[in-house]
Amino acid sequence: MNVDGKTVLLTGGTNGIGREMALQLKAKGAEVIVTGRNPERLAAMADQGFEVMSADLSNAAGVDALISDWGERPIDILLNNAGQLVDHDFRKEAVDADAADVAIYANLNAPIRLIAAFMDTLKSRTVAAIINVTSGLAIAPAARTPVYCATKSALRFYTLGLREQLKGTGIAVIEALPPVVDTQMNDGNPMKKMPPEECARQILEALEKGRDEANVGMTKALRIADSISPALAKAIALRF
Repeated sequence: MNVDGKTVLLTGGTNGIGREMALQLKAKGAEVIVTGRNPERLAAMADQGFEVMSADLSNAAGVDALISDWGERPIDILLNNAGQLVDHDFRKEAVDADAADVAIYANLNAPIRLIAAFMDTLKSRTVAAIINVTSGLAIAPAARTPVYCATKSALRFYTLGLREQLKGTGIAVIEALPPVVDTQMNDGNPMKKMPPEECARQILEALEKGRDEANVGMTKALRIADSISPALAKAIALRF
């Protein structure tokens, strides 16, 4: 897909991978509307010429407010990037079940609700795309973040089913599977991290070249390991 002139709704677009995708899409000629929760980051994106929309996607009211604010305007690309990483490790301390609920909604329910809300509009376009950002951990889970892994795995399977449903339409359904990226979400993670600029570049390359998946960085190796031996891939990922 040529993104020049396309209207993009990019959730979680004020920092990390989302911010870099916004910048790169804008440089390619797209009209990018970014959402976020942090007023300072939203203001910073507005200063760079982006249209911004404040949105808390961790609950139904916040998602519905975004849908209402969007109204009847056209949309060519829905880029579900917003997500939350919640600490959920019983080896450390008691876990916060409420925090888990919030992460489950933000990571899984919100993308599904947005896709449902914008489906008719997307179908009305000559060409359109839905990009769901999951994770390499959607393939094999890390023991320390089971809630995050579960939501990303669920979104992966949702994406696979949605792609099959939309065959023959003008809507491309793309899954982006980043590795560990150098973002605020991964502060404190000792693993080697990919620069967000490069992660964003590879995701948008998949969109432009018509690929179903963007297996970014080390996710490619995990995908190969999983194809050879799912047990091996699981054993590797669970250590992290």
